[in-house]
Amino acid sequence: MKIAISGKGGVGKTTVCALLCREFSRRGYSVLAVDADPDSNLPSALGFPGAEKIKPIVEMKELVSERAGEGGGLVRLNPRVDDIPDTHSATHDGIKLIVMGGVKRAGGGCACPENVFLRELLGHILTESREIVLVDLEAGIEHLGRATAGSVDIFLIVVEPSFLSLQSAEKINRLARELKIESIAVIANKTGSDEERDALEKALEPLKCIGALPFSSVLRKASLKSGIPGEDPGLEGAVSNIVSSLLETE
Repeated sequence: MKIAISGKGGVGKTTVCALLCREFSRRGYSVLAVDADPDSNLPSALGFPGAEKIKPIVEMKELVSERAGEGGGLVRLNPRVDDIPDTHSATHDGIKLIVMGGVKRAGGGCACPENVFLRELLGHILTESREIVLVDLEAGIEHLGRATAGSVDIFLIVVEPSFLSLQSAEKINRLARELKIESIAVIANKTGSDEERDALEKALEPLKCIGALPFSSVLRKASLKSGIPGEDPGLEGAVSNIVSSLLETE
């Protein structure tokens, strides 16, 4: 199963991605986590030792140049990337992680070597990997192109109880639809009550909400210290229900 996760900044999409990774792994699945957000935080959320020292693929200049071509010169539009998931990933607690990084420049959609390499790598991961793949995207979903979007089994939008979050969800949903992604669903995060969840679900219609994660003071305290989600039985039960729902859609 290939799952892409997006949402407005601050709604907790990276934390949700980490929680889902841990639950899939706990159930015995082989999990590949892909941090495709330029503001990379997934390694920390997953508790990877030395998370801040993990070098994003896009910053491996020699590798990108060798495979995709020199900047300003000819760019290979189909660089070899099949070995990257094995040779340039980190593993911790049974979860394999690739940090993509982002191209922080004007015209980020250009066919520069870095963008071509990231696009091809994500496309390979989404089409060839036999693992559970969870991709933590930035809100703009610009890493996904038409060639790779069709390989996403489900696109998850994380929302919180706020008007701005719902507004962003509508924009992200529209972008995903334009990429012909057929299966799109929502996870409500930081909900305070059943009434709040019901209000979110109604506001998001016709998008399907596959689960809600309650506001967790345990998680809040833990994240202030290390960024790693803490142990919260209520939260874990909700995450387990969401994973079960995802597996039913497979």
